[in-house]
Amino acid sequence: MTTTLTKPGPEHGPEPAAPPARSRRGLRSKASRAGGQLHAGPVAYVILALFTIGSLFPLVWSAIAASRDNNRLAQTPPPFWFGSNLMHNLQVAWSDANLGKAFLNTTIVAGISAGTIVFLSTIAGFAFAKLRFRGRGALMLIVIGTMMVPPQLSIIPLYMMVAKLDWTDQLQAVILPSLVSAFGVFFMRQYLIQALPDEIIEAARVDGASSWRVVWHVVFPAARPAMAVLGMLMFVQTWNDFLWPFLVLTQTGNPTVQVAVAGLGRGYTPDQSLIMAGALLGTLPLLLVFAVFGKQIVGGIMQGAVKG
Repeated sequence: MTTTLTKPGPEHGPEPAAPPARSRRGLRSKASRAGGQLHAGPVAYVILALFTIGSLFPLVWSAIAASRDNNRLAQTPPPFWFGSNLMHNLQVAWSDANLGKAFLNTTIVAGISAGTIVFLSTIAGFAFAKLRFRGRGALMLIVIGTMMVPPQLSIIPLYMMVAKLDWTDQLQAVILPSLVSAFGVFFMRQYLIQALPDEIIEAARVDGASSWRVVWHVVFPAARPAMAVLGMLMFVQTWNDFLWPFLVLTQTGNPTVQVAVAGLGRGYTPDQSLIMAGALLGTLPLLLVFAVFGKQIVGGIMQGAVKG
C-alpha cells in the first residue's frame, strides 16, 4: 500500500499568511504589558527623587544643625553643610539629658506596649472576623467609635487615676494605658477576613483542636505578616509619644526619650544645636530598627496582599 503526499493547493485552502513585522511588535508589546513588568519613565524617576529629597531633608537638616553651634544657626543664611561640632554636641546631649536611662525606659515601654497590642489585637480581630456571636456588629462599631474620640479628652481622668494609684514618675503609668489599641483590632480584623479562609478553621475544628489551639497554630501563622506591620507601627508610635509621658514622668526620674529631649537646651536662649543633637539621637534607633527589619516588613505586606 502506497501513500502519496500531495502539495497543498487551492483545494486545501491558502496557507495562513505571517503577520507583518509591525503587528508582531505590537503583539509583543501587548504581551509584555499584560504579563511583564512595567518600566518607569524619566518623569516617574524625577517625581520619586523629589519625594525622597523632601522626606530626607528634615533628618539631614537635624544632622547639619547638630554639627554647628548656636551662634552659627542664628545667622542668615543658615548653614547648609556639616560642621565640626557633631560629636561634641552628641556627647553633651547624651550626658545632660540622661539619654542612656531614657533609651532603656523607652525600649521597655515600646516593646511591652507593641507586643501586647499585637497579641490582643490578633485575638480580638480573629473573634470579630471569624467567630459568630450576638452583638458582634454593635461591639465592632463601639471599637471603631473609640477611634473618633480625641485622646486629649481622657488625659484629666487618666491622670487622676494615676495620681490616686501613686504611679506618677513610674513606667507603669505609661505602659498600662497603651496596652490595647482600637486601630490594632480593626487592622487585624480586616486582614484576617481575607487572609484566613473559613475552611482551614473548620478543618482544625474537625481534627479536634480547641479554640486556643486554633488561635496558636492557625490564626497566628496566617496573621504573621500583619502582626509584623502592626508591631512596627505601634513600636514607632509608642517611641514617639510625648504628651502623656511628659505629664506623668520627669526628666530626673524615669524619663522616656521624648521627655529627656524636651529638657535639653533650656535657658534664656535655647541651644538649638543641642536640641537637634538630642532629636537626632532619639531618631537613630528607629532608623536602625527599620534598616534591620524593613525588608521583612515589606515582604510581609506583599505576602498579605497576595493572600488577600
